[in-house]
Amino acid sequence: MWSRHRNVLITFALLFAGWEIAVHVFRAPRYILPAPTAVWEGFLSQPGRMLANTWATTQIIVVGYAIAVVVSIPLALLIAFSRFVQTTLYPLLVVFQIIPKIAVAPLFIVWFGFGFMPKVMLVFLLSFFPIVISAIAGFRSLDADVEDFARSTGAGAWRMFFKIRLPQSLPNIFTGLKVGAAMAATAAVVAEFVGSDSGLGYLILEYNGFIETAKVFAAIILLSLAGLAIYYLVEAVERLAIPWHVSQKSDDATGPR
Repeated sequence: MWSRHRNVLITFALLFAGWEIAVHVFRAPRYILPAPTAVWEGFLSQPGRMLANTWATTQIIVVGYAIAVVVSIPLALLIAFSRFVQTTLYPLLVVFQIIPKIAVAPLFIVWFGFGFMPKVMLVFLLSFFPIVISAIAGFRSLDADVEDFARSTGAGAWRMFFKIRLPQSLPNIFTGLKVGAAMAATAAVVAEFVGSDSGLGYLILEYNGFIETAKVFAAIILLSLAGLAIYYLVEAVERLAIPWHVSQKSDDATGPR
């Protein structure tokens, strides 16, 4: 794990170093592309305000994403194992997903105002679909030969589910959870763009209006860190839940963690 994290840190260090050098070599105007040192100075000019708004956005991401997880997994179970639910709800889910959620974000403001819940709802909507689709695929992924063998040993429905089907579906579920986590950060900032008086999206619009590009970059980096924190939390749970899966074993081959 430490080897992997070290490589990530080295990559980011090289990225920021190249960014800093390029800005100075090409003499890019600060209002177009500030150097990383200027971005750091922009953060230090208002650290309390930026961190407070980071916390506001993080709360929206966490609550909306948590609701998406709680709703999508049971719904995926119903769709995977109930033909009636599959034929009635699944087509509606597909049609609903085709509707661009960002386009309906202003309607949430009209319907529900500028409070906390409209933003949470947008995060929920963007995170929900990749999770439920991946979970459905996971629950349906059990090989027929494995199922027949388990039944021949006398395994009942509950034992079959908890001992075979659920573990088999976890890799797909975690894939959806990670995609949903990435979507959650995007949804939160879009919701704040549409209508908010707090959060990183609000700060980005404000700083951009005053052409304080360094502070815009600082807010974007903070938003990325908030999204990455949730993503890596899901990945950490994945490592604990399915250490036997090939996706985890392939990391072990790269060296000690």
